[in-house]
Amino acid sequence: MATLLHIDSSVFPTQASASRAVTEAFRKHWQEQHPEGTVVYRDLAAEPVPHITADAHLAGFVPEAAHTPEQAAVFAERVKLIEELEQADAILIGAPMYNYTIPSTLKAWLDNVILMGRTAGENPSAKGTPVTVVASRGGSYAPGTPREGYEYVQNYLKAVLADALGLDVEFIVPELTMASKNPAMAELVPLYEASRDRAFEAAEARARKLAERLAA
Repeated sequence: MATLLHIDSSVFPTQASASRAVTEAFRKHWQEQHPEGTVVYRDLAAEPVPHITADAHLAGFVPEAAHTPEQAAVFAERVKLIEELEQADAILIGAPMYNYTIPSTLKAWLDNVILMGRTAGENPSAKGTPVTVVASRGGSYAPGTPREGYEYVQNYLKAVLADALGLDVEFIVPELTMASKNPAMAELVPLYEASRDRAFEAAEARARKLAERLAA
């Protein structure tokens, strides 16, 4: 049966997090299609992975037989994360926008799993794996909006996930999530609600589509 790697990075619980709410919906529909499948779950807010260190970085460019004890210890942790990526049939990532970009915990996970000559480079080891990114944000950074130039979530993740790792990336973007909480955005509530509804519909459709693809 198929394996889903599910990663959340919001600092807020599901009831207060747009990204977690949508990834939870995706996972629910996924598990309905794969009741005997496996979900590998990482909550990067609750259990952050280590930020990359000099030993962890350099170990990726040195044969394992030549690793120092310090390099061997931290590289083993990187390999565990890399193997989760490689063994997944599909990947789900919650990536809320914090200060125009992704949470540092998600960046730390990416720094660990990007390994030249293995997951990145000429023949990425997880190439073609479908990844769904729920890129929530409090405002709107869509093309044509005043803050279009501040969009550093989708642009960055496309470069890393699609271009560097060779993954098959699709974004679901719940936007204007602060409209219901910020009185100054009250007139945008209908747009927020429409965006939220589209996100849940997209999560269900994407989960079912991937289920059909993997079952074929």
